[in-house]
Amino acid sequence: MSDDFELLDAWRGGDLQAGSKLFDRHFESIHRFLRNKVGDDTDEVMQRTLLACVETRDRFRGASTFRTYLFGVARLELLAHYRRRRKLNNELDIESKSFFDLDPSPSTVVAKHNEQKLLHEALRRLPIDLQIALELHYWENMSATEVATVLEIPSGTVKSRLRRAKEMLREIMESITLSKTQLESTMGDLDGWAKQLGETLREGAAVSRMTAKDDNDDESPSGAAAAT
Repeated sequence: MSDDFELLDAWRGGDLQAGSKLFDRHFESIHRFLRNKVGDDTDEVMQRTLLACVETRDRFRGASTFRTYLFGVARLELLAHYRRRRKLNNELDIESKSFFDLDPSPSTVVAKHNEQKLLHEALRRLPIDLQIALELHYWENMSATEVATVLEIPSGTVKSRLRRAKEMLREIMESITLSKTQLESTMGDLDGWAKQLGETLREGAAVSRMTAKDDNDDESPSGAAAAT
């Protein structure tokens, strides 16, 4: 199986199938990353992310993995989406604003357990980049260096951010649940529940990908590569 850099080089050389394979390889992870932040607008932001990668592919020099680069682009498109939606001319306050602040409507994610539901609701109330940091850590198994690349911060600050995110997560869960048993169950196995929630979201991404391909292959996310 070709690695990401081999596929990227082939795509740059005009191999459209290589571009489609590259995006298909990371579709579920990026879809999951976006889904619990933009809900019904996931497909739109997904398309913008992949098109942005198409437009900037020749500027990627391989200083990080392609996956890290792709998540970095997805994060920027995510922030741009909310700036457009809220008609902001400047940057979002990612140090204090949460995705729940930006869109308090109920999440479309269907959790399988009460602990997953509590964790998901708490994640959405974390400051934007703290939520992203935790998800990259738990769901993508990214190193501190990779998380730092996505967030555009010094790598030495990642561990302290993750620690602060977990502390805030507990405080938020304490404020939104009346069940001490559920709170202790969630915090007692935070790693396990986080990974289970990630798998639930990934399953939804897999269904979305199959639906997109069945509806119209040319308009599926990988079509962004094939059309270039």
